[in-house]
Amino acid sequence: DLEEKMFIAQRISSMVHALRRKVSIKVRQPLAKIMIPVPDSSFREKFEAVRDLVLNEVNVKEVEYLDDTAAMLVRKARPNFRLLGPKYGSMMKDISKAVTELSQEEIASFEASGSWILEIQGQKLSLGLADVEIISEDIPGLQVANEGRLTVALDVTVTEELRHEGIAREFINRIQNIRKESGFNVTDKIRIRIEDHKYVRDAILKHSDYIGSQTLATEIVLDRNINGSRGKEVEIDEVIVKILIDKV
Repeated sequence: DLEEKMFIAQRISSMVHALRRKVSIKVRQPLAKIMIPVPDSSFREKFEAVRDLVLNEVNVKEVEYLDDTAAMLVRKARPNFRLLGPKYGSMMKDISKAVTELSQEEIASFEASGSWILEIQGQKLSLGLADVEIISEDIPGLQVANEGRLTVALDVTVTEELRHEGIAREFINRIQNIRKESGFNVTDKIRIRIEDHKYVRDAILKHSDYIGSQTLATEIVLDRNINGSRGKEVEIDEVIVKILIDKV
């Protein structure tokens, strides 16, 4: 049971990371939610056991369970010609037509049972999930991934609030790197001055407490005039900003 829960956690996390890479959104950029169709009650129970682990790993705030995928996720089935072709030869044209015409409800039933009976040229054929490829089409604002019975949709809309939080996380990463490069001890308190750039200004003002708590900064100040010789240039979303850090 534990292995199955961890398998679900690993696969869902891997699929979300792949969707992030597909649209070039870094992991440090928080996103609002993932949506997961629930094939059965036991799946939901297993995912709930690893829910926080997955959300933390993929940096997403919420999960939304979908009982009916038809309204949100368009599923399509395609025959696996590599497997079916050698077995059924001349029947493949009719098999292909029947598989591609499966309805959303039929695809859901197929996935739940693991098999589907087709009647082709007077013969009954039993297809397994390996005999078809079931894909989910992307819908506006979402990226969808599917692996076997697992499907996940990632909301890739980055609101202004999420963007600010992402900038704050990027600054934490850069400040921690500067701490290491400067030879500071992990317990050293610091003061931070950040160049007052319009791209990062609101994010710093809104999340200064969070940045301070993660970097042991007792003070964070926006400053238009940072000494060029001492200030460290860092890149935040392709914008160059100077940071000056002093040990308290």
